[in-house]
Amino acid sequence: MQWDDMRIFLFVARHDSLSGAARALKLDAATVGRRIARLERGLGAVLFTKSPQGYVLNAAGQRFLPHAEAAEQAMGAAEDELRGQGDRLSGAIRLGAPDGCANFLLPQVCAGIIARHPDLEIQLVALPRVFNLSRREADMAIAVSLPTGGRLTVQKIADYHLHLAAHHAYLAAAPPLRDLADLGAHRIVGYIPDMIFDKELDYLGEIGVEKVALSSNSVAVQVQWLAQGAGVGVAHDFALSSCPGLVRVLCDRVSLTRTFWLIRHGDDRQVGRLNRFAEALCAGLRAEIQHLEAKA
Repeated sequence: MQWDDMRIFLFVARHDSLSGAARALKLDAATVGRRIARLERGLGAVLFTKSPQGYVLNAAGQRFLPHAEAAEQAMGAAEDELRGQGDRLSGAIRLGAPDGCANFLLPQVCAGIIARHPDLEIQLVALPRVFNLSRREADMAIAVSLPTGGRLTVQKIADYHLHLAAHHAYLAAAPPLRDLADLGAHRIVGYIPDMIFDKELDYLGEIGVEKVALSSNSVAVQVQWLAQGAGVGVAHDFALSSCPGLVRVLCDRVSLTRTFWLIRHGDDRQVGRLNRFAEALCAGLRAEIQHLEAKA
C-alpha cells in the first residue's frame, strides 16, 4: 500500500467525486480512478459506492478513513520535522475566512506574515459561509460562532465591534436620524435575509429592522454601498477607516460585539508549522483589529 494512493483516497472521500478530487490534486480523473482501484485491490475491499452522482464512502471506506487520516497526520508531522527550519514557515497553508475579515483584515496581516516567512504560501479562501474542515476545504478557518460538532479545536482570536454607519453625504441629504425609530425613513443596507449563514450575522434582526432596500451576502459589497452614500447599515468598526466619509451613527443605541474564532482540525494539534502559523495569525489579527478600531 502506497501513501500517495491513501492521499488520493482522502481527496476523493472529501470531494465525493473523482472529478472534484482530480481538480484539487491537479491530476486527470482517469488517473485518480486508477489509483483508487489499485488501493482497493491492495486492500481487498471496495471503499466507495459509485454512482452517476459521485463516489460515497461505503462501510469499508468509513472504517478505513481514520487510518488514512492518521497516516496523513504522521506524514505532515514528519515533513515538519525534516524541514529543519526552526521557526521559519514554508509550504502552502489554506485559510478560510468570512469575507469581512478576508477583505479588511487579512490582506495586511497575511502580507506581514509572508514578509517574515518568504518561503510560505498562503491561500486565502474568502467565502460568506461556514467551512467544512472535516472535508479539508482548508487547513484552518476563521469563524464568527463556535462549531457544534466534529473533531475540531477552537481558539479565540479577538472580539470586534460593529455600529450603524452611513456616509456623511447621505446623512446631509436624508431625513434626521436621532433614534432607532427614525430608521424607518431611511434606506437600509444589509444581508440578504435568507442567505445569512450564521445567526451571529443577523445584526439588523437584533435591532428590529425588517426591511432592507439594498442587500448582499457580501460584507465588502455592503460597505461599498455605504461608502457610495446609498443608505444606513451595520458595519464593522475595523472597516470604516478604509472608506473615508463613513461615520458611525446612533452609537448610544446600537453597539454590537462579536468574536472571531480560529477553528482547526483536531488531528493537526501536533503539526508544528500549523501551530506557528496560527500563533502568528492570531497575534496579527488582534493587533490589526485594535489598530483599525482605534481609528473608527
